[in-house]
Amino acid sequence: MSKRMKYRAARADIERINTDPRRGLTAAEAELRFEGGWANFSVNPATKTVPQIILGNVFTYFNLVFFVLAVCIVFVKSYRDLTFMPVLIINTIIGIAQEIRSKIVLDKLKLLNAPKARVIRDGKELLIDTDRAVIDDVAVFSSGNQIYADAVVLEGTVQVNESLITGESDEITKNAGDILLSGSFVISGTCRARLEKVGRDSLTSRLTVEAKKMKKKQGSEMMRSLTILVQCIGILIIPVGAVLFYNQHFVLALELKQSVVSTVGALVGMIPEGLYLLTSVALAVGVIRLAKNKTLVHDLGCIETLARIDVLCVDKTGTITEPEMEVEGSVLLCGERFSDEDVRSIMADYAGSMDPENETMAALKTHFSGAPLRKAEEILPFSSSLKYSGVLFEDGEAYLLGAPEIILGSEYEKYRDKTEPYSSDGYRVLLLSAYEGSLKGEIDRSGLTPIALVLLSNKIRRDAQATFSFFAKQGVTIKVISGDSPATVSNIARKAGIMNAEKYVDATSLNTDKKLREAAAEYTVFGRVTPSQKKKLIMALKAAGHKVAMTGDGVNDVLALKEADCSVAMASGSDAACRVSQLVLMNSDFGAMPFVVMEGRRVINNIERAAALYLVKNIFSFLLSIITMIAVLPYPVTAAQLSMVGVLTIGFPSFILALEPNKEIVKGRFLRNVLFRALPAGLTNVILVIVIMLFGMAFRLPYHELSTISAIMLAEVGLIMLYRTCKPFDRIRKLLWGSMLGAMIICVLFFRSLFALSPLGFGANMVLITVGLAALPVIRTISDIMDFLSLKLRERREAKKRTTLV
Repeated sequence: MSKRMKYRAARADIERINTDPRRGLTAAEAELRFEGGWANFSVNPATKTVPQIILGNVFTYFNLVFFVLAVCIVFVKSYRDLTFMPVLIINTIIGIAQEIRSKIVLDKLKLLNAPKARVIRDGKELLIDTDRAVIDDVAVFSSGNQIYADAVVLEGTVQVNESLITGESDEITKNAGDILLSGSFVISGTCRARLEKVGRDSLTSRLTVEAKKMKKKQGSEMMRSLTILVQCIGILIIPVGAVLFYNQHFVLALELKQSVVSTVGALVGMIPEGLYLLTSVALAVGVIRLAKNKTLVHDLGCIETLARIDVLCVDKTGTITEPEMEVEGSVLLCGERFSDEDVRSIMADYAGSMDPENETMAALKTHFSGAPLRKAEEILPFSSSLKYSGVLFEDGEAYLLGAPEIILGSEYEKYRDKTEPYSSDGYRVLLLSAYEGSLKGEIDRSGLTPIALVLLSNKIRRDAQATFSFFAKQGVTIKVISGDSPATVSNIARKAGIMNAEKYVDATSLNTDKKLREAAAEYTVFGRVTPSQKKKLIMALKAAGHKVAMTGDGVNDVLALKEADCSVAMASGSDAACRVSQLVLMNSDFGAMPFVVMEGRRVINNIERAAALYLVKNIFSFLLSIITMIAVLPYPVTAAQLSMVGVLTIGFPSFILALEPNKEIVKGRFLRNVLFRALPAGLTNVILVIVIMLFGMAFRLPYHELSTISAIMLAEVGLIMLYRTCKPFDRIRKLLWGSMLGAMIICVLFFRSLFALSPLGFGANMVLITVGLAALPVIRTISDIMDFLSLKLRERREAKKRTTLV
């Protein structure tokens, strides 16, 4: 057992300390608590351990079924029909190796993105991993931090959002003595707090444990479909196998060996032994490829969601533009009372009193440098919901700084002509105003004296135009959601090449849910959006039937990131945003998004294509088993024959195809798409094998010849299906199909005994040629019928949708 696991399992008794917020714990006190098991270890490990991976791949339900079937084959001494076991063992080894490889790559990347904690020890501020923080530690929390353990504020004031815990999105002020709940995040302000409950005792840990006891979170649509499919097959094979064996042995009076071999052949054909493995390997390879591109995957299901997105919501700062801001200058509004030097002096005092909680304040502190000449008596930190901040100095003078239209309210019209030209040029415009009133509560606008506009700018990312051009070509709609002025955001979005960037709206006017839903469909750019409105916009787009991805980096994006179908955070952003997101761009490079989306499409399209190969065999085996049970006929295909067909037309090709490039937009539901691809070949197999059985009865062909003809026919249809799946052909696909055809011919001609194939007489050869010539026309006819039915169904759905809209 590892040290960390030991710490989680048992804790030593310790004496609690009323820690001094300035001194914190000593190194010895912290080490005593860590060794005693009072560290902030997660109850939800990031990845499986190697033993868990091995056990999870070996001890599966279908592996148990295969083991039982193998015992039955050994019992009747038909050892050549054990050919499915080597395939099973190889599949299991591949699955284990690929998952371990994925774990190693992910663990390395997660180490770089491990959440950090600022703590005070021996009077010094240290930066450590959150799982090294211990009970009684004095932690420093500031804007953008997610609170990682339950704590009590010792000094300072912060505004926190507890929506991820309580569901309420209101900002709550926390002062000395107030409790900070783990899982909440800091909107603004800075405080020092003593950790009271860590690790398994914290609120988030207790909620995580409770969630594990409840129903598991539903996965992606593809994984849900696969799970349902596998569960249905797992339930059906037991009664089908029992009835089939009864018919073969007791009704048809076949000898025990033939009855067992036939039943095992039917059941082996019904089990999609490689489908789940193929999916796991394809997803694991996708995770590895994304990791090598510096993209950390927190949730495997988001790879599928990425492939299906049709709306991408982005913030302006850090996504369209570089995160860093620069102050370009100021514009006097009250020149008769304040000079440029007055503005610089006020801003130096103002910025010097504030913590650099965001890029805007960091830029202001850099530009208006110098030690503040006045001491702040009261500070109102900036928040995304208020969109302004304030300072009251010891001499009684107070100032507000923030969005002009928010601070001025109805008075804004007097200054619109002065502010909007700068907003239209893409500047972030802040209003500096003297204020006679309380910083708490709503602004008393009678006490305002506008002094100056402060202009800031962001550089548009170098690859922004190419990135947004890519999404436009791929049919993905871009929505820009920002707290900035809508005119500013629209100007920058237009320069970045975003389509319909001129369609913008001020979110302060969207004061009802109905207006917000209508705006979500009509506009491209949304300015002055609050965090709760960002979330509601995502909800409105999802309710309209869209698959929505959201990128963000700030604490104001957290609610929207949590709501989106797929959330992408920049590693350089707030740790709260990184923790709630499914994907983290470690280089904070929005230009990586095309590769991320293309990787999602490659994985899902290839899984769909390869999964159809597996279902051909499953559809055939299940339908033929039902028919032979009802008609009381011998099942004509053995496990050895199915192993040959499975490896050469399904198993090996599916793994090659699953790793090929594929940029097509993913449409439709996974299971419906796969069944639509697989049904023509599956039904063709059933029809042709029934025809073979009827010929066999008419010409009194022996069972071994009947079985051989059926196996060769399955191989032919499998190769036709593989040919259709490989289209459009490239060099690799040509080589794949040609090699599988050659391998099949070699197996039929030179390894007949290994795969239970018998020499054919003249009559059997005539049957084989006749049915073989019919294979391609039959599969084409069934495909044409299904295409026609699919078209009619789509037309009916569209007509129904139009009727509903009217």
